[in-house]
Amino acid sequence: MAMDRATLESLLREGFPDAEINLTDLAGDNDHWSAEVISEAFRGKTRVAQHQMVYAALKGQMGGELHALQLKTSAPA
Repeated sequence: MAMDRATLESLLREGFPDAEINLTDLAGDNDHWSAEVISEAFRGKTRVAQHQMVYAALKGQMGGELHALQLKTSAPA
């Protein structure tokens, strides 16, 4: 089962309302995504902590509906 762009973006926006989010479907199958998430919520957090926050925002769907997610996270410049 795959996750479409609207669902993925909705989950990320719910978790990071202030975020700039850029999504790329890497394989054209709604199953392999690249996401760049820029949010103030990441400020002062390690990269691992930032990615854990994103996985938490996905509400357990990583590895199920969403097979692969390449992440780039940061706080605004």
